[in-house]
Amino acid sequence: MFNKRYYYVLKIQYLGYRFHGWQKQPKLKTVHLMIDRTFNYIFEGKRFKTLASGRTDAMVSAQEAAFELFVYEPIEDLETFLALFNHNLPQDIRALSVKQVDKSFNIINHAKIKEYLYVFAHGQKHHPFCAPIMTTILEELDIEIMKQGAKLFEGLHNFKTYCYKATDNGVYEREIITCEIVENTMFTANFFPEKSYLLRVKGQGFMRNQIRLMMGALIKLGRGDITLNYIEDSLTPESKEVMDYIAPASGLILNKIEFM
Repeated sequence: MFNKRYYYVLKIQYLGYRFHGWQKQPKLKTVHLMIDRTFNYIFEGKRFKTLASGRTDAMVSAQEAAFELFVYEPIEDLETFLALFNHNLPQDIRALSVKQVDKSFNIINHAKIKEYLYVFAHGQKHHPFCAPIMTTILEELDIEIMKQGAKLFEGLHNFKTYCYKATDNGVYEREIITCEIVENTMFTANFFPEKSYLLRVKGQGFMRNQIRLMMGALIKLGRGDITLNYIEDSLTPESKEVMDYIAPASGLILNKIEFM
């Protein structure tokens, strides 16, 4: 018997510090597991399916992530449903919005732009409460040269150097719309250092650990371990470089998803 499906897109935010990423894994607490557990409770065992627009790694947070919900009975009151969902979610996950879409919408293949932020500070040990969303680099960094280095990633390049465990068979050409380092005014707290920074990266698609590897290169640049020319050369198709430093996961935040 044919069952009609109904389609909804939900946007959520979460603190990733205690989660082993988005994707369900045996015996591990993940964001997807907690979301599906919550739906199983509020739907009282009725059939549903959830599909994310992408995955985040362990300890990575999201200011705005998205997933699609498939159900076999319509949701009559979206505002009430959103409130019920939030009431039953754990405190480090919050639903922001829900809207109905038609069956032609595909959350994986639908064109989208993602913006990531990497929050960091440098020069000394900072308050432990910063750890869930900020990486502290104990050495002094040259922020100005790091700003120049970030701009080199903008445009269409070969990012094989910045893909974790890249193979010779992958497609590594990607376009970065925005890549910049700016002072952090978005996330503030009385235990934050007086000055901290954001790496802001915007593009249509990213490879495994790409932004953390890019941030790792910028940290090495700020330390004086590599040069601007090294970054330029690493983005060419003929580059054989392998970036050996992945910046810690807890500073990375999926900030925004735009569906086009």
